[in-house]
Amino acid sequence: MRKEFDTGLVWFRRDLRAHDNTALSAALQRCSRVHCVFIFDRAILDELPRADRRVEFIREALVELDANLRLMAGKPLAGLIVQHGFATDCIPQLACALGAQAVFAAHDYEPLSIARDTAVNNTMVAHGTTLITVKDHVIFERREVLTQTGKPYGVFTPYKRAWLARLGDTPPSQHAYEPDAQTLAERPTAYVEAVPSLSSMGFSATNLHALGIGGGAQRASLLVDDFWERMDQYEETRNFPSVKGPSYLSVHLRFGTVSIRQLVSLALQRHLDGSAGASVWLGELVWRDFYFQVLANFPFVADGAFKPEYNQIVWEHGAHAETLYAAWCQGKTGYPLVDAAMAQLNQTGYMHNRLRMVAGSFLVKHLGIDWRWGERYFAEKLNDFDLSANNGGWQWVSSSGCDAQPYFRIFNPISQSEKFDAQGKFIKRYVPQLAGLDASLIHAPWRAKPIDLSAAGVTLGHNYPMPIVDHAQARAQTLERYAVVRKGLQASTSDVQ
Repeated sequence: MRKEFDTGLVWFRRDLRAHDNTALSAALQRCSRVHCVFIFDRAILDELPRADRRVEFIREALVELDANLRLMAGKPLAGLIVQHGFATDCIPQLACALGAQAVFAAHDYEPLSIARDTAVNNTMVAHGTTLITVKDHVIFERREVLTQTGKPYGVFTPYKRAWLARLGDTPPSQHAYEPDAQTLAERPTAYVEAVPSLSSMGFSATNLHALGIGGGAQRASLLVDDFWERMDQYEETRNFPSVKGPSYLSVHLRFGTVSIRQLVSLALQRHLDGSAGASVWLGELVWRDFYFQVLANFPFVADGAFKPEYNQIVWEHGAHAETLYAAWCQGKTGYPLVDAAMAQLNQTGYMHNRLRMVAGSFLVKHLGIDWRWGERYFAEKLNDFDLSANNGGWQWVSSSGCDAQPYFRIFNPISQSEKFDAQGKFIKRYVPQLAGLDASLIHAPWRAKPIDLSAAGVTLGHNYPMPIVDHAQARAQTLERYAVVRKGLQASTSDVQ
């Protein structure tokens, strides 16, 4: 049976797997011959540090993906074409060189990515090639889950109810490739090259392997199997950073080395069996979809507050703000749990979700720093950086986003530490100079007696800083800073009345 297109090109981006890949499956079904490509896009890479774990993670995933594609095709010269350049140039040129009538890719929801895809399509259309994008990264996207009035949701809980109702009791279907795998074509001689090395792209190796992090679907599968054994306990363990509670799959979801449909299917199965842990984790996957649809429907959040009245807040600025911000970035705030969180981020590229809330809230509501500063820092450091979730999280702690923490609720970093790291195990790991302190003192070492500090080898202001702000004073200043929001809300209410 003749297919719709003679030659197609699959453009892998953040879906670095062969299994349950929507774009790959669509291309195999609709094309007689299929090539596959990944672009190390210089529009992104040129802005990154020269040692970046994400680039190394991606490269490892591509080596595995290339091998899997050749195995699927049963052809040693099939596989992945990998180029280092600007995607807006490389994709149209490659499509033309291969004679592709269609390029298949997964939907992207970020403003810059949408602009990139538009530019690519505009160039290709002139040569008779079209860009076909399909849903892959989420279960429900854009305007698939709407309120009863036909509007996108801005509050999570009703969105979650509607999301779960639409999903029902049937796991989301996955996309097969086996029946059409033979249509994967051998690469022309000019494109039979190994995945480029880090050094050839101007990057150097990181501590990715030392951290036990590996790119690729096989590593993701091992983590899935491990979490499957712990999922029922997720609700009890997820908030404690020294406990093995999270799935640790966020970086794999970010780059698509695991399928969201597979994870939702696993969570749904346990959820329907009554597992509280699975229900909570399924809710976290719904939060992921929620933030994607917020970005898709309200793209202005990429640059400003979801709630416009929060754009009126006057943040700290000038040299004093820069000094406070630098202390936060370096984990030198004098608040042990915050400093341990920042050390974890700086050393590993990962931060426990509870600590993302604590550290983020501290920057915004203790130091008075614009949440966008923290958003940019996390974007640079996080292995699992995703614009939608990162933006949503930062707007949550700053109270400016969808269903956010109320502005008058301010995390106390001491009580958070006492509650979620009671024995100080996490602090001692990432702030080792405090390891000699008793658990009753480690959460606020400035309150300890000099004799206890001396016995623990701690000299405040020397090998560990004094607090850079006082919690009570910072809280009062934050409430004053946010007064403009309260006045704006009152004005809005009286306008409605």
